[in-house]
Parts: sequence; C-alpha cells; structure tokens
Amino acid sequence: MSEHQWNAVDDYFTSLLTPPDDALDAALRDSAAAGLPEIAVSPTEGKLLHLLAQTQGAHRILELGTLGGYSTIWLARALPDGGRLISLEADAKHAGVARANLDRAGLSEVAEVRVGPALDSLAALAEEGAEPFDLVFIDADKPNNPHYLEWSLRLTRPGSLIICDNVVRAGKVADAGSAEPAIQGTRRCLEMMAEHPKLSATAIQTVGPKGYDGFALARVTG
Repeated sequence: MSEHQWNAVDDYFTSLLTPPDDALDAALRDSAAAGLPEIAVSPTEGKLLHLLAQTQGAHRILELGTLGGYSTIWLARALPDGGRLISLEADAKHAGVARANLDRAGLSEVAEVRVGPALDSLAALAEEGAEPFDLVFIDADKPNNPHYLEWSLRLTRPGSLIICDNVVRAGKVADAGSAEPAIQGTRRCLEMMAEHPKLSATAIQTVGPKGYDGFALARVTG
C-alpha cells in the first residue's frame, strides 16, 4: 500500500465525515500564514479527539501543546455548558495565533491558553489546586513525554483519559537502540503506561496525510 493510497482514503473520509468548517479552516490557514509548522492533527484525527472527549463526558480538558489551536477547537467544542479547557503552549507566537483562532471560533471564554514551558505550567496548576481533568491530550515536545505523563496522573482522577500523540514516529518507536531524544521519550512514556498500576493503556497506528504515526490511550483506573 502506497502513501498515495493512504492519502486518497483519508481524503475520502475527510470529505465524508468532516465537512468544511469556517473556524477550523481559518485556523489552519492563519497558522500557516504565521509560519507555524504544519504539524496539527488531521481533520479525521481532530474529529476522533472530539468524539473521545464527548464519549468521555469530559467537563475539564488539559492540552499540552497548543500550536495554532486547531486541535484545541476540536476538543473545546466537545465540552458541555460550563466546561473548561486549558491548553499549554511554550511559544508566545504560537499562543497568540491560537488565541485569535479560538476567539474567531467563539471559544475564548471556554478555552484558556497559558504560555511557558509546560513543566512549569503543570507545576503551577498543581499549586493552584486545579480540579482534576477528565481528559488530557499530550502533544508537545516528545523527550518530555514521561514527565508529562507523570504530571497528567497527578492532575486527573480515576476514569480520566490520557491521550498521547505521535507515538509511532514513522515506525522508529520500535527501535530500542535509537538515540533520538524523541524516540527515547516516547518509548519511556509507553513503558510507563504499560507498567503503571493505575493505568490501562493501548496504542494504535495511523496512516494518512500526517504520514505513519499513531496515538496511545491510557485510562486512569485507580
């Protein structure tokens, strides 16, 4: 099976299941115009996050890695009345683009973007005594994934769902000898999910316009 075939199938799914959306389309367009890297989730992946958040009944969502706010919009739209999303972004320029995109989507009162290193922002949330999050989406710098998972466990509750993006990395995750920090961080995060007594986890591979990659999903069980 070729990359062309992957993309053709994904184009079909996208046209069928994720119809054009002004706010989402504009978020991608303005992110590209601002020079942000084109690494946002695909439309079908965004819809998956949206459905997972709805299925989870999430009232509080934490996102690590805002970029231009494309995935943030998908997740925030899944919240019920009174729901809240906090997204952490290290780059002030990215955060500015994301805030503008969220405002245009009518979500600025629902979704908050905090700027700074995610580990600092996570510590601040804990110090604030933040209420537990029902869903956490980890999509930031991969070497820190193990630390992000540790913090996610501190900031969630039994029944919460933790999603980690980009865990396949074009198949490189299977290379135990890889010296790449992103691979090392991803592998350690997956190992922690497998070993932790309070997590039940799995991972799935995906193909399409974002290449060969995948998600890991972990439910907090205790």
